[in-house]
Amino acid sequence: MNDQVAKQDTFTMPVIGSKAPEFKAVTTQGEMDFPKDYEGKWVILFSHPADFTPVCTTEFMTFASMQEEFCELNTELVGLSIDSVHAHLGWLTAIRGYSWNGIENPNVDFPVIADIKMDVAKKYGMLQGESDTNAVRAVFFIDPKGTIRTILYYPASMGRNFAEIKRIVIGLQKSDKDGVALPANWEPGKDVIVPPPGTCGGIRKRKEEVKEKGYKMMDWFLTFREDKDA
Repeated sequence: MNDQVAKQDTFTMPVIGSKAPEFKAVTTQGEMDFPKDYEGKWVILFSHPADFTPVCTTEFMTFASMQEEFCELNTELVGLSIDSVHAHLGWLTAIRGYSWNGIENPNVDFPVIADIKMDVAKKYGMLQGESDTNAVRAVFFIDPKGTIRTILYYPASMGRNFAEIKRIVIGLQKSDKDGVALPANWEPGKDVIVPPPGTCGGIRKRKEEVKEKGYKMMDWFLTFREDKDA
């Protein structure tokens, strides 16, 4: 009996490179079929511990203030907590009257999933050791093909770094578009890394490319070039 209960309570966590788990849910913007409804777009799916909580309120104000910036990056926002739609609506209505950190009366237009039964939270590994009933601050970056590309987890006590969230979206799109890697602390406009050669002949060719294309080669496996979009 105990083994059966334990088996029912276990759930797997998605990993980078896997398909985003599918689900249908009710949200503050109507019903959602995920990720089908977002085909062709990037999605930031994020969870928060609970409505009407202080850190979450600052995060939602920030997400709302940056929504247009993410839309310009072909990226949609989707929130979630283990609360009802009515709790979401009451909280988001209250947020419209707040001012903080230069953000004035933000309007949260992106959908927030009601996950009372914790179906989505369990599929996405949003329930961690902090609580059995509140989701952690998880962030899933999902590409236009429905593949999970990056996962972040924050504890309940710490708000997310939104500059980093935006940098990740830009970086993933840059890597896909130009076939490059990005060095530590990379920011848009800074040099990118050319993938290393995989053969001896490739190493010789890379040395020729350094002269022809103006690459900056530190070693055969570490070569930089300017960002084409800078």
